Amino acid sequence: MELFTQAWSALREAVAALPDRAFAAPSGCAGWTVRDLVGHLVIDAQDVLITLATPAEDAPTADALSYWTPTPTPPGGTSPHDRLTVRLAAAYEDPGLLRDHLEDLGAAAGRAALLAPADLPVATQGMSLTVRDYLHAYVLEWTLHHLDLIAHLDPADAPAGPPAEGLAEARDMVERRLRLRLPKGWADADALRLATGRRTPTDDERAELEELGPRAAMLPLSLG
Repeated sequence: MELFTQAWSALREAVAALPDRAFAAPSGCAGWTVRDLVGHLVIDAQDVLITLATPAEDAPTADALSYWTPTPTPPGGTSPHDRLTVRLAAAYEDPGLLRDHLEDLGAAAGRAALLAPADLPVATQGMSLTVRDYLHAYVLEWTLHHLDLIAHLDPADAPAGPPAEGLAEARDMVERRLRLRLPKGWADADALRLATGRRTPTDDERAELEELGPRAAMLPLSLG
């Protein structure tokens, strides 16, 4: 739960530090600009608030890892939900309005996370899981989207990246979910981007993956 707070605070601080011109830059999410990604974070913050206020009626059916479903089809920004996100983000003509809305909702989500009983089962997306596991799952969400936020920004506009602790935990979560340990020499950010299809491997990286055996041949895999 501590990592959730750290990762979420760092991501919101990164958005707050963006100059207006950065919102038109492409993000690390296919088909989305930085503006679209920040719009998605607003929806994410709403989802956190809704879930923390929705106690489950049954015992947990998922945990922080099984919350994520690996799929070979990467998001392309063309699904109905993706297109809705783009339209909603475009409604914020002034980037400052989008920043402010994210901070209002994001701060509320952060406070709600601190107040929620860690062992309380909550319901979301047809599953139930404890608050602790739900918030742990979001360490991966925040870390990946922090990398997406800064992926293509001009160095002069790019805020700080995700905290090292969040990167390490997100990598461990991805590796455990995929049941595959990636090369130790890879930086955590590179491992996350390569495993989830956010970056194309170099020839050397592809050779290292081939040495890991058949399971590595399935990469990249999207997590949704």
